[in-house]
Amino acid sequence: MLVSLNRLKAMTPLQSWPLVLFLVLLVHYSNPLDDNKIPSLCTGSPGIPGSPGLHGNPGQPGRDGRDGRDAQPGEKGERGDRGEPGQPGIRGLSGDRGDPGEKGEKGSPGECAVAPKSAFSAKLSEARTAPLVVGDAVRFDKIVLNEQGDYNAETGRFTCRVPGVYYFAVHATVYRSSLQFDLMKNGHTVASYFQIFGNWSKPASLSGGTLLHLIPGDQVWVQMALGEYTGFYSSPKTDSTFTGFLVYSDWKNSAVFA
Repeated sequence: MLVSLNRLKAMTPLQSWPLVLFLVLLVHYSNPLDDNKIPSLCTGSPGIPGSPGLHGNPGQPGRDGRDGRDAQPGEKGERGDRGEPGQPGIRGLSGDRGDPGEKGEKGSPGECAVAPKSAFSAKLSEARTAPLVVGDAVRFDKIVLNEQGDYNAETGRFTCRVPGVYYFAVHATVYRSSLQFDLMKNGHTVASYFQIFGNWSKPASLSGGTLLHLIPGDQVWVQMALGEYTGFYSSPKTDSTFTGFLVYSDWKNSAVFA
């Protein structure tokens, strides 16, 4: 079907027109061939694969999509489990002091408290004027006052029941003999008194006193000091006495004590 070039040149324009039109239509309706698929009489070896191309540049950001339409609210979900308690917060500042409250009703009268008591006074009877032995307690056997029973006339000793400060005083009549005696607390001398006989015809006196702090169980008494100085004397006209009393108690908020 191929026409040689020389023959085509030998045709007149009128003769060659149908042929040209045929060729044009043939080219137009023929499937185009890729450059790489042109038939060849020679078969070559496959070429070496080319290197990967470079990554292209990032594209432009796309446009924002259209806003979605508001949907209907969903159904309420089930209540979740209770969470763990949180850590305690920092303590806040103290608030202002509130206004004073209303005055309460007057209470009922309470019982009157009775102050602790302890007091005694005793004297020597005439039967006790015989010579006394050194180291013995002088037994003032004739009770003048001993409401609480803290003094024992049989032993001549005072025993403390109420803790506190006490005052003790000794008044001795001295006649026809010198006298020395000690005021004792739990076997220890706390005060000493002395009177010497001067051959006078009338009785003399020897007095002394001191303050002592006592606790329950402490004992106080008068004791002879020297064997030759035992001139305690008592008669219907004159006395020798031993006295003691509580000045104040150590009890704080003490209960009623009679």
